[in-house]
Amino acid sequence: MGSLSGVVLEEVPSVDLMSELLRRMKCSSKPDKRLILIGPPGSGKGTQSPIIKDDYCLCHLATGDMLRAAVAAKTPLGIKAKEAMDKGELVSDDLVVGIIDEAIKKPSCQKGFILDGFPRTVVQAEKLDEMLAKQGTKIDKVLDFAIDDAILEERITGRWIHPSSGRTYHSKFAPPKVAGVDDVTGEPLIQRKDDTPEVLKSRLEAFHRQTEPVIDYYAKKNILAQLHAEKSPKEVTAEVQKALS
Repeated sequence: MGSLSGVVLEEVPSVDLMSELLRRMKCSSKPDKRLILIGPPGSGKGTQSPIIKDDYCLCHLATGDMLRAAVAAKTPLGIKAKEAMDKGELVSDDLVVGIIDEAIKKPSCQKGFILDGFPRTVVQAEKLDEMLAKQGTKIDKVLDFAIDDAILEERITGRWIHPSSGRTYHSKFAPPKVAGVDDVTGEPLIQRKDDTPEVLKSRLEAFHRQTEPVIDYYAKKNILAQLHAEKSPKEVTAEVQKALS
C-alpha cells in the first residue's frame, strides 16, 4: 500500500498522478532558484509569486503561514513560537530562520523557494545568509517591487478577498462579475481590516523604515533586480522573467 502523509496513492486518480509525474519531469530540467520578494503591501507580490512558483517549480514560503503551520503541527520550533505568541511577544529571528530551514528541506522545495515577507531587517537577512551558507546554498535573486505610495493606496483600498480560496478582486481593476460576491462559489467577499488608508499609511512608513536597508544590503551583493511594480501584471511578469533568465 503506497501511502504518503495520509494520502493513499491507490486512491489518487491516474490522471492526477500522471500530471504530477509530468510536472516533476518538466521541473527536473529547470535551474534551481532561491528568491526573495520584497515590496510594500499591494505591490503585486501576491500576483507574481504563483506565476514564478509554477514557472520554476519552486515552493512559496510566506513566513506568517509557515509559523502558523509549525504551531499547528506542534514541531519543536512551533511549540517555542507558540510560547512567544501566547505571551504577546514577537517570534525571534532565530526561530523564524529555523522554521525556514525546516521548510526548505521538503521535497516541494527541491528546486528552490520564493521567500515572501522575510527578511524584513538586515539582521534577518544576515541570519538567513548564514543558515543557507551552512547548507552550501545562497540567495540567487531578490526582486524589489518598487512602486509609488500614492498608487498603492488606490490599489489596496479597492481590494476584496474570497476568504476560503484566497481569490482576490479589485473594485476598479479586477471587479467580480457581481459586486461583493466570488465568481466561482457565489460566496460573499470581504475587505481585510488593514486595507484602509489609515492602516496602509502606517504599514508603508514601517515598510520603508525597515526594508530600505534590506534592499541596500542585497544591492551591494549585486543580486537585486528592481521591478516597475506600477505597471500592469503582464508587464511585471515580463520584467520578472527577464530578471530571472
